[in-house]
Amino acid sequence: MGSGFRFSDKRVIVTGGGSGIGQAVVLRLAAEGATVLAVDRDPGGLEVTLRQSAEFSSGGGAVRALRASVSDEIAVKAMVADFVRDEGGLDVLVNMAGVLRTGHISEMSLDAFNQVITTNLASVFLCCREALPHLERSGGAIVNAASTSAFFGHPYMAAYAASKGGVAALTQSLAREYAKRGVRVNGVAPGGIGTAMTAQTFAGLPSDADLSLFAHLARGDRKLGSPEHVASVVAMLASEDGYFMNGEIVRIDGGVHA
Repeated sequence: MGSGFRFSDKRVIVTGGGSGIGQAVVLRLAAEGATVLAVDRDPGGLEVTLRQSAEFSSGGGAVRALRASVSDEIAVKAMVADFVRDEGGLDVLVNMAGVLRTGHISEMSLDAFNQVITTNLASVFLCCREALPHLERSGGAIVNAASTSAFFGHPYMAAYAASKGGVAALTQSLAREYAKRGVRVNGVAPGGIGTAMTAQTFAGLPSDADLSLFAHLARGDRKLGSPEHVASVVAMLASEDGYFMNGEIVRIDGGVHA
């Protein structure tokens, strides 16, 4: 599953670790020897993550779970501080928590728009802010979840696209600011990944949605990738294999937007 044990003795926090891509990242890094804190609001999803990660304990990897909202400033401060106290430091932060809401922007409330921005963008800011002092000490890395929606027009997903565009800009700004301080900051831009969120999103399109606007999805070799495809790229970016990558947003979409 992994490429050796690139994360032996590495201490990692992964948000959104109870489902989808975040869960796949937790399992991938634990399989390569990391001690991982999986953070999510869903206790059921975290239980699944813990069960699936049990097989990696013989290789040195370990997974702990924390039920928390990464949109809550107090919770994020406690999350990072407690993990660093328990593990003695932090080497990698992976921000994968997110939500996706579809609909006509003209019908979206400000509260709904702000919920997406807060969950997808403000949470990344909070987690990075709290983690960066510790990552400076360890010479660590951050990997953030952007999206192909940040760079290509995806109809009925304006709030999501705006939030992910913000993540991409934040990622590149932090990469420049912290390059000389020993921290690498990169991102991934998944597109068309088979997760529960993706299924719910397309099921929730407006009843009058123009489906011809999604015809571009058929251009890729695979209509849907797997969370594991994204996790493998996250592992590369967060490891020494990604040593000379900083400020990069890696598109993972099967060639749909090539």
